[in-house]
Amino acid sequence: MLNKKDRIFNNLYGLKGNGLKTAFALGDWSEAKDIIVKGKDWILKQVKDSGLRGRGGAGFPSGLKWSFMPPKSEYKPNYLIVNADESEPGTCKDREIIRNEPFKLLEGILYASVAMDVHTAYIYIRGEFYNEYLNLQRAIDECYSNKLLGRNILKSGHDLDIYVHRGAGAYICGEESALIESLEGKKGQPRLKPPFPANVGLYGCPTTVSNVETIAVVPAILKRGASWFAGLGNENNTGTKLFCISGHVNNPCTVEEEMGVDLKELIEKHCGGVLGGWKNLKAVVPGGSSTPLVPASLCDNLAMDFDSLKAVKSGLGTAAVIVMDKTTDLIEAITRFSRFYNHESCGQCTPCREGTGWILKIMRKLCKGAADFEDIDKLEDICSQVENHTICALGDAAAWPVQALIRHYRKDIEKRISVSNLKRPAE
Repeated sequence: MLNKKDRIFNNLYGLKGNGLKTAFALGDWSEAKDIIVKGKDWILKQVKDSGLRGRGGAGFPSGLKWSFMPPKSEYKPNYLIVNADESEPGTCKDREIIRNEPFKLLEGILYASVAMDVHTAYIYIRGEFYNEYLNLQRAIDECYSNKLLGRNILKSGHDLDIYVHRGAGAYICGEESALIESLEGKKGQPRLKPPFPANVGLYGCPTTVSNVETIAVVPAILKRGASWFAGLGNENNTGTKLFCISGHVNNPCTVEEEMGVDLKELIEKHCGGVLGGWKNLKAVVPGGSSTPLVPASLCDNLAMDFDSLKAVKSGLGTAAVIVMDKTTDLIEAITRFSRFYNHESCGQCTPCREGTGWILKIMRKLCKGAADFEDIDKLEDICSQVENHTICALGDAAAWPVQALIRHYRKDIEKRISVSNLKRPAE
């Protein structure tokens, strides 16, 4: 379990106040000029050595991703975009940072801008986060007033401007190339890659898109040292992580814990346990609705990190833990997921545009008791044709929950079909 001294977010619920004075008291911006002066190579090395992996879902090594950015040229500026869209169902971590610790995010953007030769950064925030947007804009204005943003920051010679852009609430704009398209004023649809954003991104210029939490933990790494961060968690899964636990628990919450924390310990310590006790657990969705569910039989001694969850054919994703007890109708729950992905498909790729509709159609048949046994295999076949056949990962996100349902609960599905067949009038 995470020691209090190793915690990065000390005001996650806003209980200690807000504003720049509160941020200063919590240690934000304490060594800003010294870190800027240490320069690009030092910052990149620290982030690489820390083992920080992206907190937006994919878990790609952040230092490596940042290093893909070419040096700033005379003709093309480099851009940094912070992805604050956070539209993965079950996820509620980035909004807490923006509400209560926005100065950590802004400080992290500053250091990331030094590491990637960036002088203009954008924060793409989900349109529904209106109060969060206002809070973030206030924090940016306060930083400008105190010479922490703008020209010649802290007399270091580094310039940085940050702009907040409000999206229109499309799930697909959480995908980095669709986000870039939306930011340019176009329809939010993913781009075919390559070229990757680090070569051709916003306005055709080199661009890096990073998640809010990823950027917000960087100041702590640079101040406390890469070895400190690397010493937390497990090998290849280092540092701390914000976990959002919802569903059938006594106290849903967002909490910072060490990577690799045991799932049962996480739920019982921070959420007061599963409703009705641990034995009442049926399944857990470990990383937001796009990650395959894990049945209760695999939840004992399950480490919450990228590699451990991959071993049980799921993923950490955004670490949005959705707990389902034995009262849950899993078929209906996954049907809701299917409806969401069908609705949010941008329609650009045929397998996703058509496939999500077929998945939803068959899942609804299963819910209503109108399906036949062959529909299960048909559903699996459709999922296999959607998965890995689309420009972005939305097709995978639509297929994985259904595939996991069939993999772990096929007998339950067959039982429902058998019962519904008995109730049907004879032809």
